Amino acid sequence: MSKKCISTINGPKPIGPYSSAVKAGPLLFVAGQGSIDPKTGKLLPGDIESETDRTLRNLQLVLEDSGSSLEDVVSVTVFLRDISKFNTMNEIYRRYFPKNPPTRTCVGVSELPGGLQIEMNAVAYT
Repeated sequence: MSKKCISTINGPKPIGPYSSAVKAGPLLFVAGQGSIDPKTGKLLPGDIESETDRTLRNLQLVLEDSGSSLEDVVSVTVFLRDISKFNTMNEIYRRYFPKNPPTRTCVGVSELPGGLQIEMNAVAYT
């Protein structure tokens, strides 16, 4: 099995020493995505609705640049700074995975980079 590191074209560029995604066999591992403007690389802190939407759009962009899509996602991990925002996050998340949603784990965390409220990573089957 070989490993292929993928650099995103349309999604946010990594802000550290990591790949946007890595394909290993039939699996695609997408690095954590947050509310970042993919054109400027600047953090876009906001309310949980706007941050969740931007985060999922960024995840979608990286998947598409990797030859995949949200429909191929089998697992998502959500890191949520304020777990009381879980239901609000769920409302936005549901729009991106309306049918046959992937498995998901949501973890409450005390801090995320730049004061963001949410980060997500994903695994897709290609």
